[in-house]
Amino acid sequence: MLTLVTGAGGFIGRAVVEALARRLGPDERLRLADLTPFDAGGHERSTGDLADPERLDATLAGADRVIHLAALPGGASEAAPAASRRTNLDATLAMIERLAARERPVRLVYASSIAVLGDVLPVAGVDDSTPPRPAMTYGAHKLMAETALADFTRRGRIEGVALRLPGVVARPPGPSGLKSAFMSALFQALRDRQPMTLPVGPDATFWLISADAAADALVHGLDLPRAPDRALTLPALRVRADDLVAAVAARCGAPVDLVAYAPDPTIEVQFGRLPPLATPLADALGFRHDGDLERLVTRALARLEGTSS
Repeated sequence: MLTLVTGAGGFIGRAVVEALARRLGPDERLRLADLTPFDAGGHERSTGDLADPERLDATLAGADRVIHLAALPGGASEAAPAASRRTNLDATLAMIERLAARERPVRLVYASSIAVLGDVLPVAGVDDSTPPRPAMTYGAHKLMAETALADFTRRGRIEGVALRLPGVVARPPGPSGLKSAFMSALFQALRDRQPMTLPVGPDATFWLISADAAADALVHGLDLPRAPDRALTLPALRVRADDLVAAVAARCGAPVDLVAYAPDPTIEVQFGRLPPLATPLADALGFRHDGDLERLVTRALARLEGTSS
């Protein structure tokens, strides 16, 4: 059996590859795809742009299961909507159509995002009945891809599993194209005992999981007995900014007063006012978050240091 992971060289992709490699059977192989060269760790590697039809065909050839992570991030998508359409929508639709042309349905786990829900959310809470209302290009394109995947799944041409990822921490330092990059920068700053200013207030609230929890969810999506008939919002911990600062500082032995707050109204609306979250459909199918804030912080810091926990 050949499992393909796109975006395999990225932050979440590397965690997914580790999770898959730990359970790889003697007759199972991994093919890892990304836009630029990366260390495939002895697994098959495919390098290039999936928006190129020939590269897409070569990457998909022989794949029995697919986890599709490759994407242009939210901030970069908002700055370049045409590039977002090419990568996040057109390439994904082409992938779905090629897989749907096969004789037997292929399981495709698609990494969607809570960005599809938008930033005008019910104060009382979000659940599986909350309608999507994307407020950014990234979320709009993710929702379009979700819709296509659901339609091909309904028609029995593919086994699509769309999983809406919450905020995933803590990404390594460097440009990410994410407007929410400050969440990961917090871990880096306190680890290095450096001052930083968050663009949200201390009472801001986030939905967060670690990369390990995200990877576990995506791999679990491969193993579901049947594809759900709709996209699933994944379970996440709802965390206040000041509680996150305190937990990371305690774990790093750093003073909390290294962190200052200077709320940016736009950033706070988009990322810092997330209400209570209920995910009964995903819960019933066995998806889980990190369990508690302490474990999330421990796992996030471990991955930031190049290990996993």
